[in-house]
Amino acid sequence: MSHQISISNLYDDLNASMAALRQDHSAVTRSRDIVKRALAAGKPIYGINTGFGALADERIADEQLARLQRNILLSHACGVGDPVPREITQIMLKAKIHALGIGQSGISERTFRMLLAMDKHDIVPWVPSRGSVGASGDLAPLAHMCLPLIGRGEVWHGDDKRNAAEALVEAGLSTVELQAKDGLALINGTQLMSAYGAFVLHRALRLRKQADVLASMSLEALQGSAAPFDERIHALRPHPGQSDAAANVRRLLQDSEILKSHRDCGKVQDPYCLRCVPQVHGASRDALDYAVTSIETELNSVTDNPLVFENGDIVSGGNFHGQPLALALDFAAIALAELASISERRTYLLLEGHDGLPRLLMKDTGVNSGFMIPQYTAAALVSENKILCHPASVDSIPTSLGQEDHVSMGSISALKLLGVMRNTERVLAVEMLTAAQALDFRAPLKPGRGVQKAFETVRGKILHAVEDYEVRNDLDICARMLRAGELTRAVESETGPLK
Repeated sequence: MSHQISISNLYDDLNASMAALRQDHSAVTRSRDIVKRALAAGKPIYGINTGFGALADERIADEQLARLQRNILLSHACGVGDPVPREITQIMLKAKIHALGIGQSGISERTFRMLLAMDKHDIVPWVPSRGSVGASGDLAPLAHMCLPLIGRGEVWHGDDKRNAAEALVEAGLSTVELQAKDGLALINGTQLMSAYGAFVLHRALRLRKQADVLASMSLEALQGSAAPFDERIHALRPHPGQSDAAANVRRLLQDSEILKSHRDCGKVQDPYCLRCVPQVHGASRDALDYAVTSIETELNSVTDNPLVFENGDIVSGGNFHGQPLALALDFAAIALAELASISERRTYLLLEGHDGLPRLLMKDTGVNSGFMIPQYTAAALVSENKILCHPASVDSIPTSLGQEDHVSMGSISALKLLGVMRNTERVLAVEMLTAAQALDFRAPLKPGRGVQKAFETVRGKILHAVEDYEVRNDLDICARMLRAGELTRAVESETGPLK
């Protein structure tokens, strides 16, 4: 049984799978033996002794099989554009090794061991990010990722790239001669889409808790009502994400002096960006859970073609098609964009001067602009997200002379998702900065225990602003804190685990 990969424990699970496969890849050996027997029988088998795609009916002579597999890497390595980020390419490589290690791909042992060696020596291929249509998987990116096996292509060297052959020599590794089925097993698969999805969703699971923390900070700073988070309300509409978000806010607000101070103020309702946090954050939580399930399923699947079965069958199918991922990645982008959108509205409220807060969160405005312009930044990023959230999965352009007549465009969904996630982190960083500034004006009253701990964590790195200054550095600090999950760790040390 292969090691299962989860999003929440992504990096540990991937490394555990690599370690296990270095010790035992007998499933790869069994699968390869079936391919050898099929070749000996002389029957035409797609991708093993035939051409690919539109050339599937072309039979290849035995003496040309190694050349065929080499050529498939060279011909498909036609990606363009900026490189896939190194950390995502590392996930791609490990995910490809994990999938091949399940033992239904028929890859040769020598090629498989070389992939493991590349991972062990941290030889990370330099992969152009554009060129996949997410149909027969991520053909062009995976071809680039596997070029170092034959001494071609480039690999990461610090922040730059270098010749792959040189990196192999330095690591004491030699190139391989690809065998029948190797090339197709390497480039068929959904590892680019899966790696982007896994990378973003691993961060998103951390980010969604912190969105609840930031909403609670803004709620306290704006002297909002805790009534909309009453458990009885959410029991009547029991979407899991909604219930969890409401429970988090209730926990964060416990023992709030600010809430007690305005309990009888007569205010009837708060704006939706405060009152409907459970419904909006909760919907994003549920959408992200769907995406997590899809990506986890994919990471633990076999997505190349044809597939090799224990009874000797070698069957061509369509597990490489990226549609399940394309839809999930588009949905995840929308979910993250909504977290940013409602966050920006809370930031706007914090600047308006409600309930004793100074306008623009600074007392001496006029000569000072206060926190006016960070909200501009948040607004710009939220607007950009709206463009990025146009679904790529509804598009299709036929390829391979019509053989691949409906494609997923899931790689475009993946690339856009990364952009949305980065923008969302930055928008939430603006709320973190402004909510902390606003809470200063509520002193000496203290917010709930969880909110107070979050506030103290921010103030441990960023001081209250009394005049205009270069805000960007503080926004960078806030974004780094969010990426590292610092607010969640600090709060949970005080309140116990958040949902």
